[in-house]
Amino acid sequence: MEVAIAEERILVFADRVGAEVAEAKAWAKRVEAFGTLARMSGLLARPRDEEFEIVYREKRLQPFWRIASHATSRYERSRTYAINLAPEVQRVVIDGQERAIEGHRTSVTGQESCEEESRRQVLVDGLTGAETLTLSAYLDFDAAIADAAQLAALAAQNTVVVPPQVRASGLVRDAVARALGKIDADRILEERVELELVDLCYRPVYAFRYRRAGREAVVEVDALSGEAAVAGTTFEQHLGKIMEPKFLLDIGAEAANLFIPGATVAKLAIVKGLELHGKHRAAKPT
Repeated sequence: MEVAIAEERILVFADRVGAEVAEAKAWAKRVEAFGTLARMSGLLARPRDEEFEIVYREKRLQPFWRIASHATSRYERSRTYAINLAPEVQRVVIDGQERAIEGHRTSVTGQESCEEESRRQVLVDGLTGAETLTLSAYLDFDAAIADAAQLAALAAQNTVVVPPQVRASGLVRDAVARALGKIDADRILEERVELELVDLCYRPVYAFRYRRAGREAVVEVDALSGEAAVAGTTFEQHLGKIMEPKFLLDIGAEAANLFIPGATVAKLAIVKGLELHGKHRAAKPT
């Protein structure tokens, strides 16, 4: 069996909705964000703008994984084929050999040469680990290849880069196992699994936290689709922090040990970029 893994990539999707437009969309949802009671009171007397205060603004890059696999198998197997006979048949000779007849049936044995090919793509939420089909809508938008140093630079510019809680190694193991599947074979001639894409994708999200009458609520705006949603969250705890060097792509030896010799594991060198970024920050005068 041969397993090949594509070079891991980091993709950052470009905003289609800017900060000002996102804030306007969020502002339109501010009453709804505070729940049913706020909406009911709004029917009686529309809340004044000065009742709402924006206490926090955030742009963040939220992670999801895209893994595409291509599996090919060639194998042979022996099979027996039943042949139904007419009631009047008393004797059957096939290839010069007389065949036994039982219940108006006889059989022949043949050797099958088989080939199977399959493709599969999974999209996994980088925070929950759940396969999420709706993430496919983002694949139509423009994205640029980035590296860890570029992500660190974005974080230094007050963009919250959210580390994925789901690691690449586990997803790769699962993708290979699913791609192989089960083969009904006597002899396997070729078995190959290629992970054509191992992408850590980052989509932009804006979040705005409002305060009204001592209560707070968050509205999120998807910077790709432009949709605004209430009951959102923020990741301000990550703001301004240096990213953990190894949180991005960690296939490494752990996953490589699962594959037979000859498997190709390409690893993206990301640690150095973060280490250099950290040194440059430390070298700056205070």
